[in-house]
Amino acid sequence: MKKLSARRRHPLAALVVLLLALACTGGLYAAFAPASKAQADETAQSLAIDEGKKLYAVGCASCHGTGGQGSTDGPSLVGVGAAAVDFQVGTGRMPAQQPGAQVPKKKVIYSQAEIDQLAAYIASLGAGPAVPSEEKYGPEGADIAKGGELFRTNCAQCHNFTGKGGALTHGKFAPTLEGVNPKHIYEAMQTGPQNMPSFPDTTLSEQNKKDIIAYLDAVNGDETVDPGGLSLGGLGPVSEGLFGWIFGLGACIAVAVWVAARTAKAKKS
Repeated sequence: MKKLSARRRHPLAALVVLLLALACTGGLYAAFAPASKAQADETAQSLAIDEGKKLYAVGCASCHGTGGQGSTDGPSLVGVGAAAVDFQVGTGRMPAQQPGAQVPKKKVIYSQAEIDQLAAYIASLGAGPAVPSEEKYGPEGADIAKGGELFRTNCAQCHNFTGKGGALTHGKFAPTLEGVNPKHIYEAMQTGPQNMPSFPDTTLSEQNKKDIIAYLDAVNGDETVDPGGLSLGGLGPVSEGLFGWIFGLGACIAVAVWVAARTAKAKKS
């Protein structure tokens, strides 16, 4: 009887039961535990890419190719990054309404969620500039004076010294920067859309871009005052030269006619 009882109470029996219990507990936890944040983010990103691919196939593939490789009607989108998509689609420039010297800004037809999905898909085709966070283009820590200096050096040749825009060659133009979303200004500097050169961080640092945006906000704000009087639209030498030509030269002609008339009258008398 004692021998049979000893067989049933083997020293390893308790250890085996404990291991089985731990295995069952671990299996149940793995099956029902919530996914980690990294896994959740990866899943959400994958879903965004899938949805963006569907939107791309309908609205973009006819010009840019089925895989973003480009065609005769549109450039390659491989490596342009999410920031380029957010700018072009977020300002209504894309999808383009019709071909031309330059694609103008127009009404946005996609929601921000759809723009984010398109951006996620294009970013998956190749590395490129990402959509900036608000911290990068917000006013906190910006130097307006430095931004004005940088803008006049790098941007005023096309956009005018207060960002009012201006004409370029062959029907192209530099658009006005008044009322443009700061995020889109930052993205334009990152990606260089259409005729604009790009200004990566190696050329203009994140702080430099922030300073320029702060300057534009200051000169185009609601409380902006022109200390020199009438600004003539702030369009630069073309409008100012025209004003000087018409009124300045006209005044000179009027004075010359008046002097001649007075001189002739004096001689007669």
